[in-house]
Amino acid sequence: MRAVGTVLLLVVLATSVATGARRWRIPAPSLLVLAGLAVALVPGTPPLHIAPETIGLVVLPPLLYASAEELSLRDLRTVWRPVTVLALGLVLCSAAAVAGLAAALTPLPLPMAFVLGAVLASTDPVAVSALGRRLALPGRVQVLVQAESLFNDATSLVLFRVTVTVAVAASAFSWPGALGEFVLLAGGGSAIGAAVAAVVTLIRRRTADPVLETVIALVTPYGAYVLAEGAHTSGVTAVVVAGVLLGRSGHRHSDARIRLQLHAVYAVVIFLLESVVFSLVGLELPTMVRELPAGTGMWPLQALAVATLLVGLRVLWMLPLSTALRPSGGRPSWRIAGVVSWAGTRGVMPLAAALSIPLTAADGLPLPGRPLILVLTTAVVVFTLVVQGLSLAPLVTRSGLALEPEHTAREEQQARRQLAQAGLEHLDALAELEATPEHVLDRVRRNLQARLQHAEDTAEPDAGTPTLAAYLELRREVIEIQGTELHHLYDTHRISDTTRRRLQRDLDLEEAALGSR
Repeated sequence: MRAVGTVLLLVVLATSVATGARRWRIPAPSLLVLAGLAVALVPGTPPLHIAPETIGLVVLPPLLYASAEELSLRDLRTVWRPVTVLALGLVLCSAAAVAGLAAALTPLPLPMAFVLGAVLASTDPVAVSALGRRLALPGRVQVLVQAESLFNDATSLVLFRVTVTVAVAASAFSWPGALGEFVLLAGGGSAIGAAVAAVVTLIRRRTADPVLETVIALVTPYGAYVLAEGAHTSGVTAVVVAGVLLGRSGHRHSDARIRLQLHAVYAVVIFLLESVVFSLVGLELPTMVRELPAGTGMWPLQALAVATLLVGLRVLWMLPLSTALRPSGGRPSWRIAGVVSWAGTRGVMPLAAALSIPLTAADGLPLPGRPLILVLTTAVVVFTLVVQGLSLAPLVTRSGLALEPEHTAREEQQARRQLAQAGLEHLDALAELEATPEHVLDRVRRNLQARLQHAEDTAEPDAGTPTLAAYLELRREVIEIQGTELHHLYDTHRISDTTRRRLQRDLDLEEAALGSR
C-alpha cells in the first residue's frame, strides 16, 4: 500500500507542477526535474529505487509511439542523410570521446568508461519531443532533431550491449559480432514494427467503434515493444517504426469522432507519463549520490565535463551538416548548428539503460564503478533537461530561426481559403449535374463563402425541415473533399505538418458537430 500511495502522490505532484509549467510558459521537463530534486532533498523522504523494466515496459512505449506519430515522414525524406550521419557517426564518436574523458577524469576502469560512453551517446526522443513541442522551429530543423533522437537508438543499444558484455565477462570485442547484432536489433525491430503497423491497419479498416479504436491505439506500442523484445531485437525501434507508419496513414482508416477521441485520450496519457517520468529523474539523483562509495566526491565536475563534451561534439558535427537544413544550401550556419546541438538533450532512455547495468561481474564480485555511472548519467540528464531546457526557447528566439507567428497564421489562412475554394468547386460540379436540390447547395455554398470572407457562419440547420438529411450529407461530402485537398497541399509541400494537423482537427470538429450518420 505504501508503494501505491507513493505513486499516487507522485502523480498528483507531477501533474500540479506540469500544469504550473504550462501556465508560466516554462518547459515542463525542466520544472519537473527541479521539483523532483526539491522533494528528494526534503528530510525524511524515503529513498527511491525504480526498476529499469518499469521504465522500459510501462513508460517508454506510449511516449515513443506518440513522438513517432508526430514525425513528418514527408519532411524526414528531406533530411535522411544528416539523420543517418548523426545516428551512426555522432553516436560512435560521442561514445568514444566520453569513454576517453571518463577514463582520464574518473576512477572508472576502461571497460566501464566505455559503458558510460554508450549510455550517454544518443539523444533522448522523449525529452527532445517534450522540449521541442512548443518551439516554432522550421520544419527541417524540427524533424532533424526529432528523427535523430528516434533513430539513433539501435546504434547506442548495440554499443551498450557490447560494452556491458566486455565489462561483465571480460570477453574480447568483435567487430563482426557487433555489426551482426546491429543488423539484428535495427533490422529485426524495424520488421516487427512494420508488421505490427500492417496488422493494426487491417484491424482499423474493419472497425468503426471509438472505444475499440482507442484500446487498439493504447495497446499498439506495448504490443510492438513486447514482440520485438521477445524476439531479441530492439523494442524501441519497433515502436518507432510502427508509430511513423501508422501516423502517416492513420487518418485514412478512422473518422472524425475516432480521431478526436484518440487525440484526447493520448493527450492525457502522454501528459501523465511525461509528468511522472521527469519527476523520477530528479527524485533518483539524491538517492544515487548517497550510495556512492568513497573517493568519488568530484562527480559534479566530472558530470559537467561530460555534458560540455557532448554539446561541443554535437556542434562540431552539426556545423557541416547545417547546409542540408537550408532550403537553398549555402555555407554552414553556426546558428543552426548551435540550436540543433542545444536541442539534443538526454533524458529517460539513458537513465533506463544505466539502471539495467548488471550488479555483479562474471566472477560474482560487484561490478566496479556501477554506482558512479548511475550518478554521472543522472547528473548529465538533469543538466541537459534543466540548463538546456530552460535556455532553449531564448536561444531559438535569439538565433532568428523561430518562425514568426505571422508566418504560421498566414500559411494557415491561405490553406483555409484553399480548402473553402475546393469545397465551392465541388458544389459547382454538383450543381451542373443537378443531383442535389438547389436550396441545399445554396445553404452549404453560403457557409463556405462566409469562410472565404473570414466570417463565422453561426446559423444552424433547421431540424424541422425535410432537407436536413440532405444538408448534413452534403456537408460531410464537402468536408471529405476538403480533407483530400488538405492532404494534397501537404504532399505538394505547400503547407507544413503543423498546419496540416491543426486544420485536420478543425475539419474533424466540424464533422463531429454534424452528428453521426
